[in-house]
Amino acid sequence: MSVVRKACSMFPQVVGFSKRNMSFKTLDPPTPLAAHGIHVFYCPDAVGIVAKLSDCIASRGGNILTADVFVPENKKVFYSRSDFVFDPAQWPREQMEEDFLKISQTFNAIRSVVRVPALDPKYKIAVLASKQDHCLVDLLHGWQDGRLPVDITCVISNHHRASNTHVIRFLERHGIPYHCLSTTKEDKREGEILELVQNTDFLVLARYMQVLSRNFLRSYGNDIINIHHGLLPSFKGGHPSKQAFEVGVKLIGATSHFVTEELDEGPIIEQMVERVSHRDNLQSFVQKSENLEKQCLRSAIRSYCELRVLPYEEKKTVVF
Repeated sequence: MSVVRKACSMFPQVVGFSKRNMSFKTLDPPTPLAAHGIHVFYCPDAVGIVAKLSDCIASRGGNILTADVFVPENKKVFYSRSDFVFDPAQWPREQMEEDFLKISQTFNAIRSVVRVPALDPKYKIAVLASKQDHCLVDLLHGWQDGRLPVDITCVISNHHRASNTHVIRFLERHGIPYHCLSTTKEDKREGEILELVQNTDFLVLARYMQVLSRNFLRSYGNDIINIHHGLLPSFKGGHPSKQAFEVGVKLIGATSHFVTEELDEGPIIEQMVERVSHRDNLQSFVQKSENLEKQCLRSAIRSYCELRVLPYEEKKTVVF
């Protein structure tokens, strides 16, 4: 179910279409509220959840702009995401946390998160990349342009980049540390990586071509978002574009997913596809794939930061 409440039209309201002499009345726009909030909720299904959430926001003078609800058939769980506007003077941030916490306790919520982008700190992330630059460069420019609501604490790579490269010049200009940690089969430098990322909210693997160990994932503890240059679950592992080209697929894709202990098996956040044909060669396959990877990873990060992604069953996601 998706409910959208739109602001009143600024066009004149017309009454009586059959009359030649019509009177017009312009409605005054509502008083704008100062801040935008997002709330996501995941709990066992029960009667009255939507009513409680709506009343919580309305009772503090807030107004819901959009509300998305998902109740899977025969699963007895409830998911929702609400966008709302409010006046921080009437509904202080700390009070908002308390109000949603009470509802969370009432319904034994598995997850209840509220975020006010204008007031809350941006998510801190570290980006891990290997030799290929296209996803890394796209993320850096997305951060610079404000299209990605994150703060990049550092870039970590197992590949050396010269001081005159575009990436290094960009990082130096913006004061973002670059850490080159060369790896071997015996030493993935995971202990050093953990030290560098310990204060981050989540990690992004922008074509980082190293498999993170179970110990690393458990020690880090937060989410890790990866981009796979293939349409999972097909073409797992290395060289998926070459695999796809060799079997003559007509659609190529990119997949952004959470990293888990099973290689390329994590819950999928975003997928994008593009048509190819017999006229494409391996080079054009790769070029199209790289464009998809950039878009797909950027979209997944935005969805994650906007609280659009929730866990569903063991290996799935709900993406509002």
